[in-house]
Amino acid sequence: MNRLYPGRVGYTGRRNVGGPLLSALFFPAALLYHELLLRGFDRDCTFFDLALLRILLFSIAAGLAAALVLDLLPWRKAMRITGGVLIGLWTVLLCVERGCRATFGIYYGVGFMGGMGGDVMGGFASTVAQVVLGLVPFILLSFIPLVAYILLRRTVVPDQGQENPVRIIIAAVLVACQLTAYLLSTLGPVNDLYTYGFTTNSSVPHFGLATSLRLELEYALTGVPTPPLGDLIDDPIPTPSPAESIDPSARPSAGASVPSGGYGANQLDIDFQALADSESDETLKNMHQYFANVIPSQKNQYTGMFKGKNLILLTAEAFCTYAIDEELTPTLYKLTHEGFVFDEFYQPDWTQSTCGGEFAVTTGIIPNWAPGLAAQVSIEKQMPVTLARQFSALGYNVPAWHNGQYDYYKRDQYLTNFGYDYAGCEGGGLELPHDDWPRSDLEMIEVTADSYIQDYVDDGTPFHAYYMTISGHGPYNFSGHNMAKKHQAAVQAKYPDLSEPAQAYLACNMELDLALERLVDKLEQAGIADDTLIVMTGDHYPYMLITEDETDHYDELRGFQDKEGDTSRYRNTLLMWSGSIKEPIQVDTPCSAIDIVPTLCNLFGLEYDSRLYSGRDVFAANYEADQYSNCMPLVVFANNKGQGNSWITAAGTYEASTKTFTPNEGIEVAEDYVKRVHRLVSAKVNYSKLILQEDYYAKIPFPER
Repeated sequence: MNRLYPGRVGYTGRRNVGGPLLSALFFPAALLYHELLLRGFDRDCTFFDLALLRILLFSIAAGLAAALVLDLLPWRKAMRITGGVLIGLWTVLLCVERGCRATFGIYYGVGFMGGMGGDVMGGFASTVAQVVLGLVPFILLSFIPLVAYILLRRTVVPDQGQENPVRIIIAAVLVACQLTAYLLSTLGPVNDLYTYGFTTNSSVPHFGLATSLRLELEYALTGVPTPPLGDLIDDPIPTPSPAESIDPSARPSAGASVPSGGYGANQLDIDFQALADSESDETLKNMHQYFANVIPSQKNQYTGMFKGKNLILLTAEAFCTYAIDEELTPTLYKLTHEGFVFDEFYQPDWTQSTCGGEFAVTTGIIPNWAPGLAAQVSIEKQMPVTLARQFSALGYNVPAWHNGQYDYYKRDQYLTNFGYDYAGCEGGGLELPHDDWPRSDLEMIEVTADSYIQDYVDDGTPFHAYYMTISGHGPYNFSGHNMAKKHQAAVQAKYPDLSEPAQAYLACNMELDLALERLVDKLEQAGIADDTLIVMTGDHYPYMLITEDETDHYDELRGFQDKEGDTSRYRNTLLMWSGSIKEPIQVDTPCSAIDIVPTLCNLFGLEYDSRLYSGRDVFAANYEADQYSNCMPLVVFANNKGQGNSWITAAGTYEASTKTFTPNEGIEVAEDYVKRVHRLVSAKVNYSKLILQEDYYAKIPFPER
């Protein structure tokens, strides 16, 4: 037994290089350096604020914990190797997170990256290479701690461990820092981000990457804490007045008559209060009570406007208002200026990329992390409220296509669970003439549309077809983007002064325009344009116009600068056109992607319960613009920066980044209006998450259709 280090198995007598202070502080210093590096490169992050103190304390605690574990275990050489491996893996993860933030504007959890890593490398290898090149300065700086560790490894993990008094001091400092940081996180305004509102993306700026990963693991094992659900439930409010008669002249000429019985409410015979009274599970009891107190949307002059007709729904990759040009995209211009014209439509950034936007468009539910991607979580859940399920029950054909990798995001599984007969490229049953990147939306329409159109022409079988496009995918350039290159000359002739990314974005959307032109041509040639409603919006704004050097080419297209957190960044266009609409119908109601499904349910006269969606029928008029109501128009924006949820109502706009509410001109609201809307937004966000977590639709006794 060595007299300098009694009881140390395998100790050789080698003397330490340096003192115990460097050994104890290296890991806290390295971790804090990495956290500050990540924070410093994040252009959206305020570097000096209270979050910096929380990150400092959490970093010291986590670093001391690593140092203490490596010090206590006796196998010194193995511990040195372990320490190096940990720093190396952490450095790689740090660089990956920086790459996600730079490319997608989001910090992703390890679980998500692990599940999607293979798809990303397989489908976007060239994009990954470009991202890595743009990250070279960050990567070089991030590897400094690893190099330092290799050089100082015998000092950081010495042959002779710390003295016991030193270990006690390290443990005490560790506990003090962790406890203080925990109290700062849970007793202040960021408590929801640390607990029931946790997502990696919103957590990293407030608590650091290491703490966010710890919380992700913790909640994966124990479940995300449940908020005080009862506090989010509105007091019972009287239901709308009995049905009124409808003036038939108020309806645009478009098809079916209004159902007899007048307006009434869009709801099914589901007694939520009785379900609540008989439920013992507290979460489900609160859910039943919440839906019992939601005022259903009222039927209106547009109810049943397209009853028995056909629907084509498209989620267009990265489509936004600025892709519409009267000369370059004449069909987009035509279809968005005829039919229904939505002046206040938004597609928020749900922090789930294409998958989140598609989920909002196809389900009418807010796409929360629950705890994974909402669409993927829904795969094992019952989803009877989707359009495909409702239309197929009425005998409709319900095909769906995607001209990208068919199983990317597990799209093949969730669209099938939504009720669609789905096919996609790369082994998923959809074969296109060319295999360029990205593939042609025009070719997808050419190959697929005749099948369902002909069934309708031949035997009257109606259809609801769904498309997820890909021609508008980034990154935007003329060297590696075949759809942009195809239309390069036309865009550069009209907009020679735009940057290449902005030009390429406009160019690739010309392919989407050709696809819509061909679709309309096919409907008109078959004589069924009047019998068909085409609906389209984007999955998200084109965030890949923010290039690796953080130049914002999206603002270049918009013609002005503002912060990404501003609601105006997510203003988009909802295309809703039919040959039967002879004059444009202007819609100035604030609405978003989650309102599409309930609005279509109303337009097609489906029997549905409006209370079960996060969104609402845009045309429902049972509200007053200056009055709070849980059935009023409400655009909810994701809390993607940890600042809270921005929102828009018919009364005005609340910007979470500045904590300010701006009423619309001529509108005055009650003193508690903003507070009540905040509560409603929290309710919609949390209860939509619970719909998936609890498989809630499986617990509802839906009437048989």
